[in-house]
Amino acid sequence: MTFLDALTTPSAGKVLAVTFDDAYVSVLEHAHPIMSSLDLPGTVFAVTDFVDDERPLAWPGIDHWRDGPHDGELRGLSWGQLGSLADAGWEVGSHTSRHPFLTKLEDAELADELHRSRLACENALGRECRTLAYPYGDVDQRVVAAAGRAGYTAAAALGLCDLQPPVLAWPRVGIYRPDRNRRFRLKVSPVVRRVRKRFAPAEARMRG
Repeated sequence: MTFLDALTTPSAGKVLAVTFDDAYVSVLEHAHPIMSSLDLPGTVFAVTDFVDDERPLAWPGIDHWRDGPHDGELRGLSWGQLGSLADAGWEVGSHTSRHPFLTKLEDAELADELHRSRLACENALGRECRTLAYPYGDVDQRVVAAAGRAGYTAAAALGLCDLQPPVLAWPRVGIYRPDRNRRFRLKVSPVVRRVRKRFAPAEARMRG
Protein backbone atom coordinates (compact mmCIF):
# COMPACT_ATOMS: atom_id res chain seq x y z
CA MET A 1 0.00 0.00 0.00
CA THR A 2 0.97 3.63 -0.14
CA PHE A 3 2.02 5.16 3.17
CA LEU A 4 -1.35 6.89 3.65
CA ASP A 5 -3.38 3.79 2.83
CA ALA A 6 -1.24 1.65 5.12
CA LEU A 7 -2.07 3.94 8.04
CA THR A 8 -5.71 4.69 7.28
CA THR A 9 -7.15 1.63 5.51
CA PRO A 10 -8.14 -1.36 7.67
CA SER A 11 -6.44 -4.58 6.63
CA ALA A 12 -6.75 -8.11 7.98
CA GLY A 13 -3.29 -9.12 6.79
CA LYS A 14 0.23 -7.80 6.81
CA VAL A 15 0.87 -4.46 5.12
CA LEU A 16 4.01 -3.21 3.37
CA ALA A 17 4.61 0.47 2.59
CA VAL A 18 7.80 1.49 0.75
CA THR A 19 8.73 5.16 0.99
CA PHE A 20 11.43 7.32 -0.58
CA ASP A 21 12.51 10.65 0.89
CA ASP A 22 13.89 13.62 -1.09
CA ALA A 23 12.53 12.71 -4.58
CA TYR A 24 15.77 11.88 -6.37
CA VAL A 25 15.38 11.13 -10.07
CA SER A 26 16.71 7.63 -9.33
CA VAL A 27 13.32 6.86 -7.76
CA LEU A 28 11.80 7.03 -11.22
CA GLU A 29 14.74 5.56 -13.12
CA HIS A 30 15.60 2.65 -10.81
CA ALA A 31 13.06 2.07 -8.04
CA HIS A 32 9.87 2.45 -10.07
CA PRO A 33 10.66 -0.29 -12.63
CA ILE A 34 11.63 -2.75 -9.89
CA MET A 35 8.55 -2.02 -7.81
CA SER A 36 6.30 -2.17 -10.86
CA SER A 37 7.63 -5.66 -11.60
CA LEU A 38 6.56 -6.64 -8.07
CA ASP A 39 3.18 -4.90 -8.40
CA LEU A 40 4.05 -2.58 -5.50
CA PRO A 41 3.04 1.08 -5.25
CA GLY A 42 5.38 3.48 -3.50
CA THR A 43 5.35 6.81 -1.72
CA VAL A 44 7.84 9.55 -2.54
CA PHE A 45 8.24 12.66 -0.37
CA ALA A 46 9.39 15.72 -2.32
CA VAL A 47 11.35 18.77 -1.15
CA THR A 48 9.19 21.20 -3.07
CA ASP A 49 11.55 24.17 -3.50
CA PHE A 50 13.85 21.90 -5.53
CA VAL A 51 11.18 20.39 -7.81
CA ASP A 52 11.50 21.77 -11.36
CA ASP A 53 14.68 23.56 -10.26
CA GLU A 54 17.86 22.94 -12.22
CA ARG A 55 19.93 22.96 -9.02
CA PRO A 56 21.10 19.62 -7.64
CA LEU A 57 19.44 18.73 -4.36
CA ALA A 58 21.49 20.36 -1.60
CA TRP A 59 21.20 20.51 2.18
CA PRO A 60 23.37 19.52 5.15
CA GLY A 61 24.00 15.80 5.06
CA ILE A 62 24.26 15.35 1.28
CA ASP A 63 26.61 18.23 0.39
CA HIS A 64 29.63 15.93 0.56
CA TRP A 65 28.40 14.20 -2.61
CA ARG A 66 28.75 17.42 -4.64
CA ASP A 67 31.46 17.63 -7.33
CA GLY A 68 32.40 13.98 -6.88
CA PRO A 69 31.76 10.73 -8.75
CA HIS A 70 28.16 10.60 -7.45
CA ASP A 71 27.26 14.22 -8.19
CA GLY A 72 24.81 13.15 -10.89
CA GLU A 73 22.77 11.25 -8.32
CA LEU A 74 21.70 14.56 -6.72
CA ARG A 75 19.27 15.30 -9.55
CA GLY A 76 15.70 15.77 -8.37
CA LEU A 77 12.40 14.82 -9.96
CA SER A 78 10.31 17.36 -11.86
CA TRP A 79 6.61 17.92 -11.26
CA GLY A 80 5.92 16.14 -14.53
CA GLN A 81 7.87 13.11 -13.37
CA LEU A 82 6.17 13.15 -9.98
CA GLY A 83 2.85 13.37 -11.81
CA SER A 84 3.70 10.29 -13.85
CA LEU A 85 4.41 8.38 -10.64
CA ALA A 86 1.10 9.55 -9.18
CA ASP A 87 -0.68 8.43 -12.37
CA ALA A 88 0.94 5.01 -11.89
CA GLY A 89 -0.63 4.66 -8.44
CA TRP A 90 2.16 6.14 -6.33
CA GLU A 91 1.60 8.65 -3.56
CA VAL A 92 3.42 11.99 -3.60
CA GLY A 93 3.83 13.58 -0.17
CA SER A 94 5.67 16.57 1.23
CA HIS A 95 9.21 16.55 2.59
CA THR A 96 8.89 20.28 3.42
CA SER A 97 9.99 23.16 1.21
CA ARG A 98 13.73 23.34 1.99
CA HIS A 99 14.58 20.22 4.08
CA PRO A 100 15.42 21.99 7.37
CA PHE A 101 15.69 20.62 10.90
CA LEU A 102 12.10 21.39 11.88
CA THR A 103 12.64 21.35 15.64
CA LYS A 104 15.06 24.28 15.26
CA LEU A 105 12.58 26.57 13.49
CA GLU A 106 10.50 29.28 15.12
CA ASP A 107 6.75 28.69 15.07
CA ALA A 108 6.00 30.96 12.08
CA GLU A 109 8.78 29.50 9.93
CA LEU A 110 7.77 25.97 10.89
CA ALA A 111 4.17 26.64 9.86
CA ASP A 112 5.33 28.12 6.55
CA GLU A 113 7.56 25.12 5.73
CA LEU A 114 4.74 22.67 6.33
CA HIS A 115 1.88 24.60 4.77
CA ARG A 116 3.72 25.95 1.71
CA SER A 117 5.12 22.56 0.71
CA ARG A 118 1.72 20.88 0.99
CA LEU A 119 0.10 23.53 -1.20
CA ALA A 120 2.94 23.29 -3.73
CA CYS A 121 2.26 19.57 -4.15
CA GLU A 122 -1.48 20.06 -4.47
CA ASN A 123 -1.26 22.95 -6.92
CA ALA A 124 1.31 21.25 -9.16
CA LEU A 125 -0.25 17.78 -9.21
CA GLY A 126 -3.95 18.56 -8.84
CA ARG A 127 -4.23 16.02 -6.04
CA GLU A 128 -4.56 16.19 -2.27
CA CYS A 129 -1.30 16.08 -0.35
CA ARG A 130 -2.11 14.45 2.97
CA THR A 131 1.25 13.03 4.03
CA LEU A 132 4.56 14.41 5.23
CA ALA A 133 8.01 12.99 6.01
CA TYR A 134 10.03 14.91 8.59
CA PRO A 135 13.51 15.78 7.24
CA TYR A 136 16.23 13.86 9.10
CA GLY A 137 13.45 12.28 11.17
CA ASP A 138 13.73 15.46 13.25
CA VAL A 139 10.44 15.77 15.11
CA ASP A 140 9.08 16.59 18.55
CA GLN A 141 5.60 17.16 19.95
CA ARG A 142 5.54 20.81 18.81
CA VAL A 143 6.35 19.78 15.23
CA VAL A 144 3.70 17.04 15.30
CA ALA A 145 1.09 19.57 16.40
CA ALA A 146 2.16 21.96 13.63
CA ALA A 147 1.86 19.17 11.05
CA GLY A 148 -1.71 18.54 12.14
CA ARG A 149 -2.56 22.23 11.90
CA ALA A 150 -0.99 22.38 8.43
CA GLY A 151 -3.51 19.84 7.19
CA TYR A 152 -1.58 16.56 7.12
CA THR A 153 -3.39 13.32 7.90
CA ALA A 154 -0.26 11.21 8.43
CA ALA A 155 3.45 11.86 8.81
CA ALA A 156 6.55 9.69 8.71
CA ALA A 157 9.36 9.75 11.22
CA LEU A 158 12.49 7.59 11.40
CA GLY A 159 13.19 5.09 14.13
CA LEU A 160 11.14 4.91 17.30
CA CYS A 161 8.82 7.66 18.47
CA ASP A 162 6.70 8.27 21.53
CA LEU A 163 4.67 11.20 20.18
CA GLN A 164 0.93 11.76 19.85
CA PRO A 165 -1.03 11.13 17.76
CA PRO A 166 1.03 8.19 16.43
CA VAL A 167 -0.35 8.62 12.90
CA LEU A 168 1.53 11.95 12.71
CA ALA A 169 4.81 10.45 13.92
CA TRP A 170 4.80 7.01 12.36
CA PRO A 171 8.09 5.11 12.76
CA ARG A 172 9.84 3.78 9.66
CA VAL A 173 12.77 1.42 9.12
CA GLY A 174 15.47 3.39 7.32
CA ILE A 175 17.32 1.49 4.58
CA TYR A 176 20.51 3.12 3.29
CA ARG A 177 23.25 2.64 0.74
CA PRO A 178 25.65 0.69 3.05
CA ASP A 179 22.94 -1.76 4.16
CA ARG A 180 23.85 -5.11 2.70
CA ASN A 181 21.60 -8.17 2.75
CA ARG A 182 22.32 -9.32 6.32
CA ARG A 183 21.79 -5.86 7.81
CA PHE A 184 18.65 -5.36 5.74
CA ARG A 185 17.21 -8.65 7.01
CA LEU A 186 17.90 -7.64 10.61
CA LYS A 187 16.27 -4.25 10.13
CA VAL A 188 13.05 -5.71 8.74
CA SER A 189 12.98 -8.76 11.02
CA PRO A 190 9.66 -9.01 12.93
CA VAL A 191 11.54 -10.27 16.00
CA VAL A 192 13.94 -7.30 15.99
CA ARG A 193 11.07 -4.87 15.47
CA ARG A 194 9.09 -6.37 18.37
CA VAL A 195 12.09 -6.03 20.68
CA ARG A 196 12.67 -2.43 19.62
CA LYS A 197 8.98 -1.61 20.02
CA ARG A 198 9.05 -2.97 23.57
CA PHE A 199 11.76 -0.47 24.49
CA ALA A 200 10.45 2.35 22.26
CA PRO A 201 9.49 4.79 25.05
CA ALA A 202 12.91 4.51 26.69
CA GLU A 203 14.76 4.95 23.36
CA ALA A 204 12.61 7.92 22.44
CA ARG A 205 13.31 9.62 25.76
CA MET A 206 17.05 8.99 25.37
CA ARG A 207 17.04 10.64 21.93
CA GLY A 208 15.01 13.60 23.18
